[in-house]
Amino acid sequence: MKTHVQVAVIGGGVVGCSVLYHLTKLGWSDICLIERSELTSGSTWHAAGGFHTLNADPNMAALQGYTIKLYKELEALTGLNCGLHHVGGITLADSPERMDFIKAARAMHRHMGLDTHIISPEEIKKLSPIVNTQGILGALYDPLDGHLDPSGTTHAYAKAAQIQGAEIYLRNPVTDLKQRPNGSWDITTKNGMIHAEHVVNAGGLWARELGEMVGVFLPLHPMEHQYLITDDLPEVFTRDAELPHVMDPAGESYLRQEGKGLVIGIYEQDCDPWALDGTRWDFGHELLDNKLDRISDSLEFTFKRFPCLETAGIKTIVNGPFTFAPDGNPLVGPVPGLQNYWSCCAVMAGFSQGGGVGLSLAEWMVHGEPSRDIFAMDVARYGDFCTKAYTRNKVRENYQKRFSISYPNEELPAGRPLNTTPAYSIWQQQRAVFGQGYGMEHVNYFAPEGEPLLETPSFRRSNAFTAIGNECHAVRTSVGINEVHNFGKYLVKGKGAQAWLDGVMAGKLPALGRITLSPMLSPLGKLMGDFTISHIAHHEYQLTASFGAQDLHMRWFERYLPALNVELKNVSMSRIGFQIAGPKARELLAQCTRFDVSNNAMPFLSVQKIEVGQCDAIVQRVSYTGDLGYEIYVPAEQQVSLYHTLAEAGVAFNLKPFGMRAMMSLRLEKSFGAWMREYKPDYTPMETGLDRFLDYHKQPDYIGKAAALAELVEPPKRRLVSFIVDAIDADVVADEPIWKDGTVVGFVTSGGYAHFSKKSVALGFVPTNMIVDGAAFEIEILGEMRAATLFTKVLFDPQSRHMRS
Repeated sequence: MKTHVQVAVIGGGVVGCSVLYHLTKLGWSDICLIERSELTSGSTWHAAGGFHTLNADPNMAALQGYTIKLYKELEALTGLNCGLHHVGGITLADSPERMDFIKAARAMHRHMGLDTHIISPEEIKKLSPIVNTQGILGALYDPLDGHLDPSGTTHAYAKAAQIQGAEIYLRNPVTDLKQRPNGSWDITTKNGMIHAEHVVNAGGLWARELGEMVGVFLPLHPMEHQYLITDDLPEVFTRDAELPHVMDPAGESYLRQEGKGLVIGIYEQDCDPWALDGTRWDFGHELLDNKLDRISDSLEFTFKRFPCLETAGIKTIVNGPFTFAPDGNPLVGPVPGLQNYWSCCAVMAGFSQGGGVGLSLAEWMVHGEPSRDIFAMDVARYGDFCTKAYTRNKVRENYQKRFSISYPNEELPAGRPLNTTPAYSIWQQQRAVFGQGYGMEHVNYFAPEGEPLLETPSFRRSNAFTAIGNECHAVRTSVGINEVHNFGKYLVKGKGAQAWLDGVMAGKLPALGRITLSPMLSPLGKLMGDFTISHIAHHEYQLTASFGAQDLHMRWFERYLPALNVELKNVSMSRIGFQIAGPKARELLAQCTRFDVSNNAMPFLSVQKIEVGQCDAIVQRVSYTGDLGYEIYVPAEQQVSLYHTLAEAGVAFNLKPFGMRAMMSLRLEKSFGAWMREYKPDYTPMETGLDRFLDYHKQPDYIGKAAALAELVEPPKRRLVSFIVDAIDADVVADEPIWKDGTVVGFVTSGGYAHFSKKSVALGFVPTNMIVDGAAFEIEILGEMRAATLFTKVLFDPQSRHMRS
């Protein structure tokens, strides 16, 4: 056994072996895998082995497609058999809502290049005669779905890595991890010490324990999952071809062929989290006690959907644990706050995602960043708010909703409320309907009297439509108030603050008392953030960005933070307040302060420390609504006082509260992009229009400057544009294909209904040579082609007179 390696991967399941293989594929061979028992000795060995490409996130779907295509490569490289069965997959729809769901999925697949189809009950019956299609309206068919041999596939990954130089140490449990001052790790194992420059936690069922060794909590939890294998069935073994997979969301079940019988798995509502206090170290090649009573209701439904099961004998019952994160996606990447400690766990769909997960992590380690945006599985999407109990509650909910319809406007209830601001009870009294992000409650909209305090989940315009429109109207015609707690906020101080910010931000830094907008770039020139920078005092700046990207941005900042002369602090929760926006916003603010807030004293994109009511506030002249507006920040404990000051003075100006739904509608009228929609690490500044905020000439060089300059020489082939859509009762959400002359030419990033302008709006990417004001396109919404007209002049205040007045 080596005593020093570049990378030690801990965990010998399919995910750990994939990471090992991909590191060698990218050129790192001084690496090893450490496994406490044998390969596959966690969740891998008892997995059902199914794989599919479908995922709500396009990049995740692409990585799943990569995973499936990789298996042939592994077989060719190693000579081992992965046991591949490409049989296709059918997802049934038994209601109009489920048909909308699969139509939305099918539309997304068009721009991704996936060959999926909506099929009729008659076509379902031809592909899978064992399905009772009574009550079925249609289905989504994916020809790439299939299943494989979990053990054979895992060993193929392992052998491929060994061929390329990696070593594997079995029956060698890790007992301790200690970090050296230089950031490398001492790994204590049963068979001795290994010093590693990097550690990868691919511990699966033991990932929590490996995290605890280094003082971090990884938000994942194991769940028990059962599937049954039947005896041989004549409906199966008399066929000439293998049956396709069938997913029946209404029955919470999946079904596939296994030899001459069938595998039937259930994601039941009466589900059980496993190992609440940790996974014991001696757990391995064993199963849990069968709990058929737990799935009896679902089985009864399944027997009706697949009548041949009703008289089938059961050959094997498998009840084993596997891990989930709160949203069901993996936890991948450098763990915030730790140097050279990488997470690659909670990959519950290991044979659909394992290859793509391993590739992405290996790219991150070798090249410094993945080749595509993988925030959907970045471990940094969760922060300290994610407690163990919250994790268990969300994991259980996610398991229960494994086959449920996922609506674009749905707010899931488990684990809520967790974090709230002092204003939470104020909004409750005004009939707020809440959503949440990054563990924090925020107002989505305010329900009128007599309306339910719940937005109906839908792919179409919901019961909140009229209320949101009224809130938009109030902002545009008078003045509205909204919290600004759901921005990430960072305080940067010290003599070295300006020099450091000049190195990490791609735009100009503001003069004292001023604000600038700046992208933050990766070395490859991709967007890492979209920031408001406020110069609030000498050697003191406030940065404002997406609330949900706090751990992502803090990890990035700390990666480049110098040792001296810069103080960095996340003040997202300690510095909160409100924004006021609308034509009467200045008049309202003037009533609440003795300071001059005229346009001469406080012009657009300025910042001042002034008194507002009884509070010493930081006031920024900026608004995401695109109207005249101000963001007012105070210490969290003074938020209620600030509210009462603004609310009492606001009576004279008909001040109305508005929520995030209205905010997102108003920003469409200005074609303002949003982080992780229009702006994310898949895109560059020039593609998105953020290049207008870049400083191509400032010295010294900033991160990503060379790539940004290269984009000037060779401009991108696509750009972000806006459309007015001839929608009826459903607006775009994201990832709908954009068509031109019968061909998919682009995709939607986000959109919705712009209430004040009374237009359905979509933002998205199309080829640069097609960008002409008034050009005609089509956008596919829920299976229907809707006319879309490209526009280059924003719908509200195109000269920005309101913002600047």
